[in-house]
Amino acid sequence: MIKFLFLIFFFSFKAFAALEVTIAQGKVEPTPIAITQVFGNDADTARYGNTIREIISNNLTNSGLFYTVNEDLYIQSDNLVEKVPRFEDWKLIKAQFLLSADVNKTDKGIQLRMRLYDVFNGTEIEKLQLTVPDEDLIRRVGHTVSDIVYERITGETGYFDTRIVYVSEVGPLDQRVKRLAIMDQDGHIESHQFLTDGKNLVLTPRFAPNNQTITYMEYKNNLPRVYIYDLLTGEREIVGDFPGMTFAPRFSPDSKSVVMSFSDPKTANSEIYLMDINTRSLERLTNDSGIDTSPSFSPDGEKIVFNSDRGGSPQIFTMNKDGTNIKRISKGRGVYGNPVWSPRGDLIAFVKNIKPNFYIGVMDTNGENERIIVQDFSLESPAWSPNGRYLIFYRQQRSNTDGTGGETSIHFIDITGYNERIIPTPRDGSDPAWSPLL
Repeated sequence: MIKFLFLIFFFSFKAFAALEVTIAQGKVEPTPIAITQVFGNDADTARYGNTIREIISNNLTNSGLFYTVNEDLYIQSDNLVEKVPRFEDWKLIKAQFLLSADVNKTDKGIQLRMRLYDVFNGTEIEKLQLTVPDEDLIRRVGHTVSDIVYERITGETGYFDTRIVYVSEVGPLDQRVKRLAIMDQDGHIESHQFLTDGKNLVLTPRFAPNNQTITYMEYKNNLPRVYIYDLLTGEREIVGDFPGMTFAPRFSPDSKSVVMSFSDPKTANSEIYLMDINTRSLERLTNDSGIDTSPSFSPDGEKIVFNSDRGGSPQIFTMNKDGTNIKRISKGRGVYGNPVWSPRGDLIAFVKNIKPNFYIGVMDTNGENERIIVQDFSLESPAWSPNGRYLIFYRQQRSNTDGTGGETSIHFIDITGYNERIIPTPRDGSDPAWSPLL
C-alpha cells in the first residue's frame, strides 16, 4: 500500500532547461552538481539527511545526465538553506549547480527544506519545504526532491518517484516459480515486495498510465486469467478468462478500458479487442487471417500500435482506435514484436529478431528513423519511463544442456543507447513495467 506525502509546499521558479538533450545527440556529458550535507539537528534527522542525500545523488547519477562533485573538494561546508552561498567557491570546483537541504522534526512530522542554485549565474532556481508524517516516507522524500532537481535543470518531468512491477523468477527452467513483485525504480532492497504467492504462473504485468493499478495474466488450471490489481488497497478483481491470450491487456490513456489480443474460439486466430473495464463489454478491432497481438495505445488515445504477421512475417502496424486505417510501419529486415508507444507520443519501442540475436530499438511513429539501442542473445519486454527518456527491459542468459543457466535480469538504458545498467532484484526478474509518478 502506498503512503502519501503529508504536506508539500512548492515555491517554484521557471525551469530554464539548462541541459537540453535529444536522442539524436548520442552520449551526453554529465552536468556537475554539488550536493551539500543534508543537515539535521539530532541523530535521527542527521540519519534521515544522509539517506536523502544518498538517494538524490544516486538518482541523478544513474540518470546519466549528472554527476555529483566530490565532497572532498567543497570549500564551503555551511547549511545554505538560510544563507547565500559563496558562488565563487563553488565555481572553483566546477559545480554548475548546488543543492543544499536540512531536516527537522516538527509537531506535524519530519520537515525538509531545500534550496537549488545555479552557480554560474549566482541565482536560486528552486526552494522547497515539505513535511511527511513519519520516517517510512524518507525514501520518497529523496525521490521527490530528485524529480524536482531533474525537472528544474533539464526542463523535463522526472521519473524517480516511481515504481517498477515485474515477474520475480526462481527455480529450474522447466519448473520456474514466477511471482508478481514490485520495487522502487532504483531497485532498493527495502522497497521490494511480493504481490502474489507463486502458486500460479504470472506474466506480463502492465501499469495504468494515470493511477496505481496494474493488469497481469495468471495461469490458473492452465487457463490464462486476467486480473486488475489495485496497489492502493491491495485488492484484485478478475477481468476474465481468455483462452489463447499470450500478453496481458494494456490500459487506454484514461485507464477506463484495456486493449488486448486473444484467440477467436471459432477460428483459433488471435485478434485485437477493446474492453470497457466497468461494463466488461468487448469490441473487436481486427479481423484478419493473420495473427494480431501486442496492442499498445498512443498517449492521446487516438491510435494503437500492434504486431501482426498478416503480411507474412511478424511486423509492426498502426491503426485508429476503432480498428480502421491499418498501416504497416516497420521497414527493416527481421522479425518485429512487442511494440510500445512512448508516453511522449513521438517514438515506438520494439523488439526485433535477426538470428542469432535480439535487438531493442526505437522508431518514429511512422516507422522512419529506426534505431537499435541494445542487442544480445535474448532481450524482451521494453517499457517506457513516464517521461519517455528511458527504457527498461529484461535480458536472459543462455541456458545449459543440464537445465542450468538462463538467468533473467532487468536493465535500464537511455534511449540514446548509453548508460545501460542492471536494476537489482533479489531473484531473477522479467517482464518489467514502469508506473506513472506517484
